[in-house]
Amino acid sequence: MSDGEQDVSAATPRAPGASAEALLGTAGIARRGVGSAESQRASRAWWDADADDYLAEHRADIGDVDFVWSPEALREADARLLGDVAGRRVLEVGCGSAPCSRWLATQGARPVALDLSGAMLRHARAAGEATGVPVPLVQAGAERLPFADASFDLACSAYGAVPFVADPRRVMQEVARVLRPAGRWVFAVNHPMRWVFPDDPGPDGLTVGQSYFDRTPYLEVDDAGAATYVEHHRTIGDRVRDIVAAGLVLDDIVEPEWPEGHERVWGQWSPLRGRLFPGTAIFVTHRPGG
Repeated sequence: MSDGEQDVSAATPRAPGASAEALLGTAGIARRGVGSAESQRASRAWWDADADDYLAEHRADIGDVDFVWSPEALREADARLLGDVAGRRVLEVGCGSAPCSRWLATQGARPVALDLSGAMLRHARAAGEATGVPVPLVQAGAERLPFADASFDLACSAYGAVPFVADPRRVMQEVARVLRPAGRWVFAVNHPMRWVFPDDPGPDGLTVGQSYFDRTPYLEVDDAGAATYVEHHRTIGDRVRDIVAAGLVLDDIVEPEWPEGHERVWGQWSPLRGRLFPGTAIFVTHRPGG
């Protein structure tokens, strides 16, 4: 596949005021396993339905041309987890509206922004035009990357794709395949210990509610029992094993601390919880060789 921008017009704009839950007919929560095909269908439908609301709420947090790794406001401009990006071909996996890829472009990188959601990529295209920093956009899932072997110098993901796929080991393998030797793969996800706590930024979110070792996905369903939203849990050990099984080297796990003076509440992330335990885990890896 070339770097050219792909057709991302498949998702229809939503009606004003309609929530993703209403659009998708979400009726409740279920507990069962979810395979790759159902998980991907649910994620594509969810982010197509929720893109407008998500960006209306969080555009100020993520910016239009910025690389924010986490709700703790850790920025790549400060952390430099990807190293020198100038002249490097970079794949962003699960780019959303692609502010990270646009920031990378301003640093001299050659990014390609990939996402499953056509609605998110429509926002990415519009933001590229508005900011004057367009980037190539590709619509595809992370478990099957439509790129040749060894075609990227770096790969990154800031809360994109990895928590939403049923087979994260396949994602690690695919990223390792498309990376050139010595290429870095850095990705941020919910810190696995967050799984045991309710999604509540207040005091109720400080009480353990379920087992850390329960890997049953969080699943919302419609009246027929079909998934409308899926999020998958893996332990720290699971993540490390997936990385190693893909032939990658784990260099670091960054757990951003909640910074002083940062009072923003973002979903379940808050100063109250952030000062007590980590909300984000960033895995810094590379492909051997080079």
